[in-house]
Amino acid sequence: MREALMHTHPFFGLIAAVLAVIPSWKIVSKAGYNGAWSLLIFVPLVNFIMLYVFAFSEWPKERQPLP
Repeated sequence: MREALMHTHPFFGLIAAVLAVIPSWKIVSKAGYNGAWSLLIFVPLVNFIMLYVFAFSEWPKERQPLP
């Protein structure tokens, strides 16, 4: 039984990764950034830094064009 669970572990990890990327891609895209930035959630420490950058920076979508 234990060996069977060990073989399903990568599958569940892949599902968890996809479930994490989909909403973050959508949020980053709605903010006006390229959705590929959401892939940084897989890089340790960088993911926390980028979370704060996205939270406290001015989003491209919020910038108003100059008249």
